[in-house]
Amino acid sequence: MELDRGPVARGIAARRSIRRFDDTPVHADVVRELVALACTAPAPHHSRPWRFVHVASDEARDRLTDAMTEAWVADMQAEGRSVHEVQKLVERSRRQIAEAPVILLSCLALDETRPWPDETRRAAERDMFVQSLGAALQNLLLAAPEHGLAGYLKGAPLFCGPAIRAALALPADWQPAFLVLLGYPQPGFEPPQRGEVELGEYLAER
Repeated sequence: MELDRGPVARGIAARRSIRRFDDTPVHADVVRELVALACTAPAPHHSRPWRFVHVASDEARDRLTDAMTEAWVADMQAEGRSVHEVQKLVERSRRQIAEAPVILLSCLALDETRPWPDETRRAAERDMFVQSLGAALQNLLLAAPEHGLAGYLKGAPLFCGPAIRAALALPADWQPAFLVLLGYPQPGFEPPQRGEVELGEYLAER
């Protein structure tokens, strides 16, 4: 049976990670609208475990970049990576942040989790909240094209949360997760072709 895809399905299928932007600024009202839509995602216990930081000023962007760079360099040096490799990777990361018209830092807030007495249920509770943040990010990325925007996620904050929290003076219970980099796509840029999904690898029927 061949199904006709409606606008929602087509939007989901068309979503791609776009990393090349032009330099057109994005109005703050558009950013607020995207965050509002992110906050309609499903969440456990009628909670709202998402927090977003619009890193809008050059000063804040520099502090974020420096904090991430310092932590990442320390990790790579501990791994024994060459100076050339470290420099190349750091320059690429800094360029990505510098070129994105919009930088949103998503954070996880666990203040509404239930205080289960055992580690198994506490871990399951956290997993529910983490997946809710993922749903919020997906909302945001799917809504962006309606404003002509595209973007991608960058998971570096997960590896240096305390440094980012200090750099941006965030509340202690905000756990940095993903960066959302957004902008108007660079004219003519096309992402690589997406391969066909072999559904049998991902769907089991019992």
